[in-house]
Amino acid sequence: MPADFSDRTDFDNANRGLIGVLEPAVIHGGNGSVVYDAAGFAEATAGDCPDSVNANLWRQAQLTSVHGLFEVTDGIYQIRGYDLSNMTLVEGDTGVVVIDPLVSSECAAAGLALYRRHRGERPVSAVIYTHSHVDHFGGVLGVVDVDTTVPIVAPEHFLEHAVSENVYAGTAMLRRSMYHTGIVLPVGATGTLGAGLGPSTSTGTVGLIAPTLDITHTGQEETFDGVRMIFQVTPGTEAPAEMNFWFPDHRALCLAENATHNLHNLLTLRGAQVRDARIWSRYLTEAIEMFAYDSDVAFASHHWPTWGTDELLVYLTQQRDLYAYLHDQTLRRMNQGYVGSEIAEDFPMPPVLDAAWHARGFYGSVSHNVKAIYQRYLGWYDGNPAHLWQHPPEAAAARYVRALGGVEAAVAKAQEFADEGDLRFAAELAGHAVFAQPDHAGAKKLLAQVFTKLGYGSECATWRNNFLAGADELVGRPHPAPVSGSGIASALTITQLFDSLAIRIDGPRAWDLSTSIRWHFTDTDETYRMELSNGVLIHHPTRRQDPADLVVTLTKRDLLGLLTGTAASGATLEGDTSAISTITGLVDDPDPGFAIVTP
Repeated sequence: MPADFSDRTDFDNANRGLIGVLEPAVIHGGNGSVVYDAAGFAEATAGDCPDSVNANLWRQAQLTSVHGLFEVTDGIYQIRGYDLSNMTLVEGDTGVVVIDPLVSSECAAAGLALYRRHRGERPVSAVIYTHSHVDHFGGVLGVVDVDTTVPIVAPEHFLEHAVSENVYAGTAMLRRSMYHTGIVLPVGATGTLGAGLGPSTSTGTVGLIAPTLDITHTGQEETFDGVRMIFQVTPGTEAPAEMNFWFPDHRALCLAENATHNLHNLLTLRGAQVRDARIWSRYLTEAIEMFAYDSDVAFASHHWPTWGTDELLVYLTQQRDLYAYLHDQTLRRMNQGYVGSEIAEDFPMPPVLDAAWHARGFYGSVSHNVKAIYQRYLGWYDGNPAHLWQHPPEAAAARYVRALGGVEAAVAKAQEFADEGDLRFAAELAGHAVFAQPDHAGAKKLLAQVFTKLGYGSECATWRNNFLAGADELVGRPHPAPVSGSGIASALTITQLFDSLAIRIDGPRAWDLSTSIRWHFTDTDETYRMELSNGVLIHHPTRRQDPADLVVTLTKRDLLGLLTGTAASGATLEGDTSAISTITGLVDDPDPGFAIVTP
């Protein structure tokens, strides 16, 4: 059952309640650079669908390019279209509660200014992070100062998961997100059209203020500036730490990122922890039971709201069924002996869900979500011993190309499959040719052409972005991440700061070295012991005063100075001061532009 292009409900809802727009709709950074261009997305998606774009994705891109300040219901407003995510503003007795302040401070500040232009100079009275992804907290310093005293509210374990994603694996995820979001591509019919979940990610300054109030359990009720909220914690859904919440006095339900107007990711292509489709569906069931029957509108941190109790019940029921169906049918076929790629290859969806625009794979896809469910339960190994110890990409490529008779023969065979329309296998063969001989211009050109065709045909925006970004880099060079995360470090705990150092130690170079440091923090009255042992930088809080090569007395601010190479004038050092240089001398620098489509 194909989706109905004559149904304009989404367009009506995406434009409903428009109050005003940024003019011009371009947001600049402090150095004058463009960090976000909403006008560019709106212009790029005007008119009829071109041949270089999947028609369903074109429709979604037109919807996500709608931008401005919108009224959701009396007292609740949203900034949409000025970043990948939405920023929601709820008016209280004296100020405004800000929910999910976008990716960067520049965009959040511009959105807040647009709100104030139309609704008055209300101070920010609280900030709420719905979950632990950067597009829901990164712009916080655009709405409050770093030393703010207003409540910063988040689900329990928010900081732990925000740091594990954006710091521990941050370089790899940011590099992969260049493909995932298409941020390095030109906006338009032959480039990126956003991510399906929203338009592009901004490239401004990312910051983080640690939460001061945790939401720990479902049913927890809090009031901020006279605004009552009842929370539902939903860990393991779209994020490891996430929550929905209901406004009883507004009959409005915030669904965070657990129900949006597309099929979401169970394993995002930029990389993340595998999400639990089963619990995702069950938390949506719980949200329906707890809140939906008493709500007149449901809104989320992406896309546009759904108005009307009956309408939002249908919407949430179908979203609930979407994740349950993916989970249950994947498990059914797993237990019949099929592997993830086999299940994903033939996975018809129920006709009603297939026809629902909000259930289509504009951001996640049925294909890679099925594989994610398989991975969650059984891991990367499919049980076939032939796949247990395969060669890594370069070594495998050399052997495949040798078996095909050399690079020229491999490229010719890839071209043959491309001409037959088997772009998937053409990409595999041409990819082996590129990894076997990276300077072979013909192999790179063919692979770029195949990627481009695959991108143009993709309904899923993130698939399109991955294919087109790969094609772009084959004919150009890797693009380092254009996003600055320098504002995150100050929010990290001492353990997280030490973790960020430990994961950069070059283990083999450190095998034969040992040293120890006792750190005493005067501002928190905490003591940590650090040891370099067997190539590992061990660190932990301690009450003991065991001898150490070096004793450092300092504040957390001083630690930041030491780790970043800036001033740490308040620190005092007793003992062998070379212990610090021994450790820092073993630190590897991450590579923000590492190769992906070439070796």
